[in-house]
Amino acid sequence: MNKGVLECLDNIGVDNRFISLWNNFLFINNLKFSRFSRRKEELFKAKFPKWTVVRSKILQKMCIRASRVLSKSLNPQETILIEKIGNCVDLALYVILESYTRKYGIKIIYGENELINYKFDSIASPLTLDLEVENIINKMIQGKKIKAMNSHTEFNQYKTIYPLINVPNSWIESWIHKNNLSCLIPPCDGISYDLINFFEEFIPNVRENMLKSAIFVTEFK
Repeated sequence: MNKGVLECLDNIGVDNRFISLWNNFLFINNLKFSRFSRRKEELFKAKFPKWTVVRSKILQKMCIRASRVLSKSLNPQETILIEKIGNCVDLALYVILESYTRKYGIKIIYGENELINYKFDSIASPLTLDLEVENIINKMIQGKKIKAMNSHTEFNQYKTIYPLINVPNSWIESWIHKNNLSCLIPPCDGISYDLINFFEEFIPNVRENMLKSAIFVTEFK
């Protein structure tokens, strides 16, 4: 089915490296570069009326932030393992990476626990900006050594990439709600979560700034 969709997009002049496909949804990741005009949308819908075209500014912002990480951590033709698609964060991870199957020629596979049965180059982590900042605060409270994640880490033969490391949970939640997508939003609670919300009232971009500081400490200690 997706092959026919991609052929149609090529025929009407849409650059499919800047769109993502999922369950009869077509998400525009970059409106300018995709060249997906309203007229082209009409032509597409005439052939695929059951598909929903989503023009989301929030998703485009998420994709821009993710691209800055992926340009450093992702190699062409890699096979990427996503362990599951069980909630909204996992869905955002997949939607962002799906366009790279054409942009970088990557392959996406899925697995649960027995990773040894799969041949892959990297694992895509669903770690978001909020979750990483919560991890940093928890380490500070416990007096542990801070080691912040950046674009990717390598352990033994596996590389883990973090496409959502600069994406706040609120963006994902807004994207989900505005487009009525069917998935579960992971609950957030605990002392670190409460502290972030408290700091946010007084410090602009507190999550981004805390992550930058932690990365600086990690890399230049």
